[in-house]
Amino acid sequence: MTLQELENKVSQLPPDQLAKFIDWVKELDSDLWDKQIDSDVAAGRLDSLVADAIAEDDAGRTTPL
Repeated sequence: MTLQELENKVSQLPPDQLAKFIDWVKELDSDLWDKQIDSDVAAGRLDSLVADAIAEDDAGRTTPL
């Protein structure tokens, strides 16, 4: 199925099914994002960002939430 075919099918869904589809897509997107973050953390791709944030906090350049 092509993206265009999928778009056509989705545009024909009744409102209640469209709402369920939207919820499903949001959940899928959230799950994929979580997996990407987990992968990035495990691979050390965020280590420098964490180190920078800790250094900023240690230097007193952060604001408590």
